[in-house]
Amino acid sequence: MNHFTTSDGTEIFFKDWGERDARPVVLSHGWPLNADAWDRQARLVAEHGYRAVVHDRRGHGRSGQPWHGNDMNTYADDLAELIDTLGLRNAVLVGHSTGGGEITRYMGRHGTDRVSKAVLLGAVPPLMLRTEINQEGTPVEIFDGLREGLLRDRSQFYLDLSESFFGANRPGSTVSQGLRHAFWQQSMACGLKAAYDCVRQFSETDFTEDLRRIDVPLFVAHGDDDQIVPVAASARKTAVLVKDADLKIYPGAPHGLSGAFEEEFEADLLRFLAG
Repeated sequence: MNHFTTSDGTEIFFKDWGERDARPVVLSHGWPLNADAWDRQARLVAEHGYRAVVHDRRGHGRSGQPWHGNDMNTYADDLAELIDTLGLRNAVLVGHSTGGGEITRYMGRHGTDRVSKAVLLGAVPPLMLRTEINQEGTPVEIFDGLREGLLRDRSQFYLDLSESFFGANRPGSTVSQGLRHAFWQQSMACGLKAAYDCVRQFSETDFTEDLRRIDVPLFVAHGDDDQIVPVAASARKTAVLVKDADLKIYPGAPHGLSGAFEEEFEADLLRFLAG
């Protein structure tokens, strides 16, 4: 398996699919999943002539589970080290949910010298938490409930969470039990410490200034029935903060990719890559 070691000694697992001299597409996954969440899209872009690179965030999946470093700045620095280690240039960064925060912080913290485009899918920026100036955000009590669920019975918590993640609680949902089980399986591979710490990172990190530093073409994609990252507090605000951002709202789509929503996003992704 492919691993590299970060400057603080943490091993990071990654997949590297496609031709090594092809244009890289670097995909960052959501919480509390791992690189497997992007398998279908990684295969798709590799088959279309790109180089797909996907890593397990520290504390998640097959990467190391350090006690320290479960914070957005370190996530972004790990991504920077991965990009540097592989010598990637002209890369397209794609981030879902927390992964969208990760790539946004990367661009805000490390710049866009190695980046040509970016995609935010159901992403957490600019700020998930409800505050006096962010009334569209989610109350802190919701995030406290996530932390409580993790500590009480994380296995059942993840199984329950898969319902709203994929919109399985909506009339007419066609989400399979297999997909929900895959969500549970990936989630259980995330260390409890990392999963707990990450809740604060994806909910309380303010990415406003990072977004303002983005100077490459940005595609912002979001479902309008996202029960995890509400669109009003995220994609709609991001599209205002980033000049000339391309915003697409998918009617009725949930947070997690599945079915017709997944197929539509994949077609949009390929068009954006080729454009």
